[in-house]
Amino acid sequence: MSAQRVLAMGAVSVRYRPRAVAMNLLVGVGAAVCVLLALLLGEHGLSLGDVVHGLVGTGGKRVEPTFDRRIRRALAAVVFGACLGISGMIFQSLTRNPLGSPDVIGLNSGAYTGVVAVLVFGTPGYAALVLGAVGGSLAAAAVVFALSYRGGVDGFRLIIVGIAVSAVLTSLNQWFSVKADLDDAMHAAIWGAGSLNTVGWAPLVWAVAAAVVLLPTLPVASFRIRQLELGDDAATALGVRVDRTRVLLIVVGAGYTAVVTAIAGPIAFVALAAPQIARRLQGPGAPLTVAGSALMGALLLSGADLVAQYMFADVRLPVGAVTVVLGGLYLIWLLMRENARR
Repeated sequence: MSAQRVLAMGAVSVRYRPRAVAMNLLVGVGAAVCVLLALLLGEHGLSLGDVVHGLVGTGGKRVEPTFDRRIRRALAAVVFGACLGISGMIFQSLTRNPLGSPDVIGLNSGAYTGVVAVLVFGTPGYAALVLGAVGGSLAAAAVVFALSYRGGVDGFRLIIVGIAVSAVLTSLNQWFSVKADLDDAMHAAIWGAGSLNTVGWAPLVWAVAAAVVLLPTLPVASFRIRQLELGDDAATALGVRVDRTRVLLIVVGAGYTAVVTAIAGPIAFVALAAPQIARRLQGPGAPLTVAGSALMGALLLSGADLVAQYMFADVRLPVGAVTVVLGGLYLIWLLMRENARR
């Protein structure tokens, strides 16, 4: 296959798609509506006028505390959902499998184990927990990559190895919850549920800063993913260093997962579902895209957080409990669909 033909194929895969643009706009509007509902709903809900005053800083003592708390949580849901959607898109593209997401291949479990290690061996504190979560996520990614490498990385092998590593880490985490000091075990369990209840402005700003630092890598990552999707031989013919590119993409994907898990805990299944739902809405043959996955992730997590806050009276669930239920149903449907194809 000539390089010109390969480039033509790559150009087709990223051609302008009006339906994709329209669906991205629609999903973005949906996420914005979820943010607005997060401000308006609830026992001490705000009016539209209160929201406007809150945005311009003229709400006073009656509006500002409620607005500050709600806008912080709503923005966290949008930012974290977008990060998870991007991470899921990267790993699903690398593995060429809709099951290839950070929560399936062990990155969330690795982050949880990192936090557990800090609680057992380190000095508890916000900065230490963040470092533990980030280090655990990246370490899990490194182990999965190393164990699945056999002269190259096969997507299906990476998923199977990731599931096995995740199972081992989950067992370690459960052992800790039984053997550890009660306060440490409760601390880890609360963090491990995946919640936006305690996200403050300082952690949110750090998360946004980390996501922005990773942002310049996304155009290059998206272009490299399109090249890898042509096959290793074709990508090599274009001058792509395949294994090095995969390692860099894994680091970027793990980084976006770590941004979320370090602050809110492991929020499962958003990274799994967002890229696939976005692709299906964009029409037959549409590729996984950064923009579509990020917007869908923001919508899914914002919607799940509304359910967590207001579905049950007087009960505020961690958003991770909602995404596990909804994501589990999605995973069952996905497995049945894949099985029906065989």
